[in-house]
Amino acid sequence: MKVYWALVVATLAGCGSAYITPSVQEVAEATSVSAQVEIVPLTARSAAEANRSAYTPRSLPAVFGYVTPTPSPRSVGALPDPVTEPEGAPGRLETWLPEDLDNSPYLIGVSDVILLATPTSNTVEELTGLLAAQNKRQGYTVQDDGAIAIPDVGRVSVAGLTLEEAEGEVFKALVSAGLNPTFSVEVSEFNSQRVSVGGAVGNPTLAPITLKPLYLEEALQLAGGITAPDLDYAAVRLYRDGKLYQIPVTRLYASNELKRIRLKDGDSIFVDTAYELDQAKNYFEEQIKLLNLRASAQTHALNQLNTEFSIRQAQADEARSNFTGREALDAVERDYVYLTGEVERQSRFALPFEHKASLADALYSSEGISTREGNVSQIYLLRGNAAGDKVIAYQLDAENAANLIVATRMELRPNDVIFVAEQPITRWNRVLQQFIPSLITTTIAAAS
Repeated sequence: MKVYWALVVATLAGCGSAYITPSVQEVAEATSVSAQVEIVPLTARSAAEANRSAYTPRSLPAVFGYVTPTPSPRSVGALPDPVTEPEGAPGRLETWLPEDLDNSPYLIGVSDVILLATPTSNTVEELTGLLAAQNKRQGYTVQDDGAIAIPDVGRVSVAGLTLEEAEGEVFKALVSAGLNPTFSVEVSEFNSQRVSVGGAVGNPTLAPITLKPLYLEEALQLAGGITAPDLDYAAVRLYRDGKLYQIPVTRLYASNELKRIRLKDGDSIFVDTAYELDQAKNYFEEQIKLLNLRASAQTHALNQLNTEFSIRQAQADEARSNFTGREALDAVERDYVYLTGEVERQSRFALPFEHKASLADALYSSEGISTREGNVSQIYLLRGNAAGDKVIAYQLDAENAANLIVATRMELRPNDVIFVAEQPITRWNRVLQQFIPSLITTTIAAAS
């Protein structure tokens, strides 16, 4: 029996070298063998200080932020109602009058040419504003975006404005540029609003609408007047906003009120000399075909855009797929945090793209801590400095589960190591697991 107990004591004495448990120990100074280790309790304050260290998460390739534009088709506007009933035998022509238009001021539009007169000074005498306007006049075309470009001032939006409103906008732009705001604004070329005049007229034309309202009689005069051989059976037909209006020529000449019918942009006037509407119908069918042609061109352009967008989307999808495949093969450079000790699965945790991860993210992405074997009061986040001679061990005591809130606030950095110490009972259990086979062998040997 003395021999037996001697062997047991010898076996227990050797357990210290038979099982070595990892732990975090504070080291006051760095040596050639180990770095300086400082254990810091992980609290809300220490986590906030640690989070101040500079770190920018890796970015995803730009293709992951690509959004395919959605083209929007344009409306071709209202089409005229079809003319189904021709006029009968020669007789009295009916009158269909349009509604009166509001006396609204002229609104500047695209392609109009704006004259901007600003004063200049002379060393001999000061020129008055009127004289200066005559000596310095500049023309600016209203471009597609509704703005005019003034040198040394910039772009000023004037489309859809009255002259008075445009002067106000130009005034603000000149003041902002530090220029003398004395000026006048005029329209030298009216190109944005037109009225078409055709049929039995001397010279079919496009009559511009200017600052002065354009009336029916004036539009006919600009087209060379009515040339119908028999005015008793001639009619002026007005196409506006999809509707057709008609005024017999004899009644038009007899009424000053009808001569003063105000016209607006897009109106079409046709002087018909036949009993039927055939000639006017052909004219408006021509206008409809033109609208259809424009709509067809827009559809074709839209199809081209859709094809281009589809190609771009396919390229973006391919680039994303290639990146995902490279990432799966570990061919993409990533930042990692390493988990060891009494965690459910020792592994490395890839820091996410474009945002920062926390200690809790890493712990629970690896299936968490083994509460049966891991010591929840000794959860360490090990972080080394750039020189490699110092390690700060942030200790999280999760014996009070409320402290896990701090784990959600502690940000991770590349190459951090998360270590969970083992339970004391786990250490003894593992010692016994190594000791018992030796004890049994020793006992058998002693009995023999």
